[in-house]
Amino acid sequence: MSVGTAAPYRIRGGIDSLNSRLHKTGLRVFLVIVLAHWAEHLTQAVQIYAMGWPVPEARGVLGIPFPWLVTSEWMHYGYALVMLVGFILLRPGFSGTSRIWWNITLGVQVWHHFEHLLLLIQALSGAYLAGRAVPTSIIQLLAPRVELHLFYNALVTLPMVIAMVVHTRTDDAAARCTCAVRA
Repeated sequence: MSVGTAAPYRIRGGIDSLNSRLHKTGLRVFLVIVLAHWAEHLTQAVQIYAMGWPVPEARGVLGIPFPWLVTSEWMHYGYALVMLVGFILLRPGFSGTSRIWWNITLGVQVWHHFEHLLLLIQALSGAYLAGRAVPTSIIQLLAPRVELHLFYNALVTLPMVIAMVVHTRTDDAAARCTCAVRA
C-alpha cells in the first residue's frame, strides 16, 4: 500500500470502529455536546423570561465571561457543523427503527446547518437577508432568533434521543456495536 492510499483506509477503519466497538462512547460524547448546547440555550431563556434580562444581555453561561461568543456567527456555524458531522459519522452504527429516527434528526440538522451557513455568509459579506440590519435566517423572518433556536434544538434533540433509546433497547441483529442492553 502506498502512502497516498493509506489515509482512506485509516479513515474508513476509524469510522468503522466509531460505529462498532466505540459507538457507545461516541454517542455518549456526542450527547454531552448536545446537552451542553441545550444548557446554553436554556440558560439564555431563563435570563430573558425569568430574570427579565434584555436579549442582548442574555448570553447564556459561556457568553457572560466571553460575550464575543454569542455574537460570533463563526462559533454558531462551527457548532452546527460539528453537529452535522457527528450525525453523519455516527449514522452507520444505527439500523432499523433507530436509523429512521437518526435520519430524521440528520435531516433537521442539515436544514439547521444551512440556516447557520446563510447567517455566516451574511455576516462575512455584510449583505443581510430581506434588508434586515443583522444576519437573518429564513425562518427567523417568522420567529425571533432565541425562540427559533430553542425550537430547532428541540427538533434535533427529540428524534436523536428517540433513536438512541430505540438503539440501546433493542437486540438488533444488524447492530455491530455493544450499545444495546441485552438480557
